[in-house]
Amino acid sequence: MKKGLLPSKVCVVCGRPFNWRKRWARCWEEVKYCSQRCRRSGARGVAMTSANSAVASSGTK
Repeated sequence: MKKGLLPSKVCVVCGRPFNWRKRWARCWEEVKYCSQRCRRSGARGVAMTSANSAVASSGTK
């Protein structure tokens, strides 16, 4: 199969596009992250971002 024809997604952490891999054949619908690094920092990154925005919005009022 040609690489250009493979399905792709966008990483929820870094926003970069990534392509289907054979190891994800069974769980492609569940794949959210492009790498282990993004998977590890995903939960903390979202929590930190929402916590920072809450502090920033409460500080500006």
